[in-house]
Amino acid sequence: MPELSRRRALTAAAVLASAAGALPALTPAAAAADPHHGAPRAFDEIYKGRRIQGRPATGSGHHQHGTGYAVFVDGVELHVMRNADGSWISVVSHYDPVPTPRAAARAAVDELQGAPLLPFPAN
Repeated sequence: MPELSRRRALTAAAVLASAAGALPALTPAAAAADPHHGAPRAFDEIYKGRRIQGRPATGSGHHQHGTGYAVFVDGVELHVMRNADGSWISVVSHYDPVPTPRAAARAAVDELQGAPLLPFPAN
């Protein structure tokens, strides 16, 4: 069996890097977006006994950080933020990016484990 040469290793690394660069275009965030405006679609559902909602934000609240989208857990606003790569994070699951605001709300419910979401203080 031939040994792995430096050239083959670099070629394989380049192929993997270019394939990884194509993955963000295939994420569910694109599929969950409004085809006319690129914004996530509104949702309203019960997840693990908690009501989660998301909708385009109106007004100029501090909680949207320019995302123009508001997420609520049991009527309390969940602070969410969209990352540069299109993924979303929340104040509850800050280090676990997810593809959509709905997924951020579900991750927050999972992390809260039944505890109430407390309002995030505005700066």
